[in-house]
Amino acid sequence: MIPYLHLGPLTIPTFGLMVALALIGAAYILQADFDRRGMKADAFFMITVAGLTGILGAKLYHLLEEPGVFFADPWGLLFSRYGFAWFGGFLGGFGALLCLGCRSKMPLLQFLDACSPAAAFGYGIGRIGCFLSGDGDYGKPTNLPWGMSFPNGVVPTTDSCVQWGWPANCRVHPAPLYELAIWCAIGAFLWHLGTRALKSSNTKTTAGTIFCSYLILTGIGRFLV
Repeated sequence: MIPYLHLGPLTIPTFGLMVALALIGAAYILQADFDRRGMKADAFFMITVAGLTGILGAKLYHLLEEPGVFFADPWGLLFSRYGFAWFGGFLGGFGALLCLGCRSKMPLLQFLDACSPAAAFGYGIGRIGCFLSGDGDYGKPTNLPWGMSFPNGVVPTTDSCVQWGWPANCRVHPAPLYELAIWCAIGAFLWHLGTRALKSSNTKTTAGTIFCSYLILTGIGRFLV
């Protein structure tokens, strides 16, 4: 694991770097989907706004989960590098996308269909940041050959191992890698659904199907992981 990259006087958190790469990757995929659908919109602007709003939502949701801790040191926790909740990021980013889609006057369901593959791939890429930083988003202890240990991670695995009654140097499931594989597979499947829908003559009647598939498949994926 590599929580930080040290480039001379600069210290770059790998989690933040991968979030940035995830947003860039999602923007390219969304722009490609807009182009093939004939939608006139700037995906890079939309992803930038949605990404920043999602980061803010993730931070606020995490802080408000424990309001007593937050109000004890609000400014210190607000500007901390740590503490982001996935659900808050989803709500913030999704809300921003809805507003931007309405502002662009695009058909809402077709707009959400176009956003779905980009959201899946972006999430998968972002999870590499969790893996590199060892931020605690890993699974239970395991003896499987691909189990990994993060003793020097932002959240060391030693604590989790002891809590589960395992030796402190035990290995755990690398859940971020599972999510990377699952979400890339979901993204590829959703892109295929979009290709098939565009080739058919009933695009308007199937609008929203890809977005519904995204919600169902990502829900199943999160539950399993």
